[in-house]
Amino acid sequence: MRFMILVKANKESEAGVMPSEETFKTMADYHEQLAKAGVLLEGNGLQPSSKAWRFTWSGGKKSFTDGPFTEVKELVAGYTIIQVKSKEEALEWTKRFPNPGLVDGEIEVRQMFELEDFTQSDSIERFREMEVGVKK
Repeated sequence: MRFMILVKANKESEAGVMPSEETFKTMADYHEQLAKAGVLLEGNGLQPSSKAWRFTWSGGKKSFTDGPFTEVKELVAGYTIIQVKSKEEALEWTKRFPNPGLVDGEIEVRQMFELEDFTQSDSIERFREMEVGVKK
């Protein structure tokens, strides 16, 4: 089972304020524990939304919006992907996730779909051949 830990953005991360060395150390320690346990697949921070863009579809039409985006509470500042045996194991790991904010922080954890979760079809097989959504 794969889970994505979404680190929510805040005003500081959107302003481009970099985490302190202590925060980096704490995050590195946590991710090192994940790696040693063999459950870490990936993790990274994201640039502020001022360097981002969005496409939205409405009524069959696509529109483009350049960042920054105003709803900071809706934004993601970083992520970690883990692969574990159960939801309970994911919960145990995420209980240990350090505060990612300078003062206040928030994470959201979502289970990822596996190709086996979908009705098998030629399209799903194409994703499997590309190794998209395949357990590593």
